[in-house]
Amino acid sequence: MTRWAVTRSTSANGGQGGPRGRVRMSPPPDLVAAPGYGARRLYQAYLAAWNRHVDAVLTGPQFAVLSAIRAHPDADQTALAGAVALDTSTMADVCRRMERRGLITRTAAPHDARAKVLTLTEDGAAALAETNRRARALDEALLDGCPPEQRPQLASLLNDLGQQWERVAERDAL
Repeated sequence: MTRWAVTRSTSANGGQGGPRGRVRMSPPPDLVAAPGYGARRLYQAYLAAWNRHVDAVLTGPQFAVLSAIRAHPDADQTALAGAVALDTSTMADVCRRMERRGLITRTAAPHDARAKVLTLTEDGAAALAETNRRARALDEALLDGCPPEQRPQLASLLNDLGQQWERVAERDAL
């Protein structure tokens, strides 16, 4: 049986506990066994790594939208929201911010004036190219301990879990 572990780190000035004398505790076993806890830790670490090594201004969702616009030119905002796993209100907010920054244009769709067609600007294409380069370097660092031949399986498993968890979230009851 795993026990809770309490560790004290020594700070630079010789004190106990690291910053401000804090005690670091390992999480309880039932928390570690919960897949949501592991997913949250992965996501928190990913956000921190993204902000530090990729782009502190262009967010992951913004990067995903730029990538989707490049992959599906002249698609409408609602269709692209589904492709990047954003709800439509979040997508609208993300797109408004990127439009203000000059990364995309939004124009009325010819078939429906309420729908917005998204297009990359030159600045958007340049930002996407540079961010993509840094994001791929981050991917390599994050998967450093995973053998290259297993990486596609890992990505597939994570995406399958995401789809399953989305289905569970949509259920009325468990």
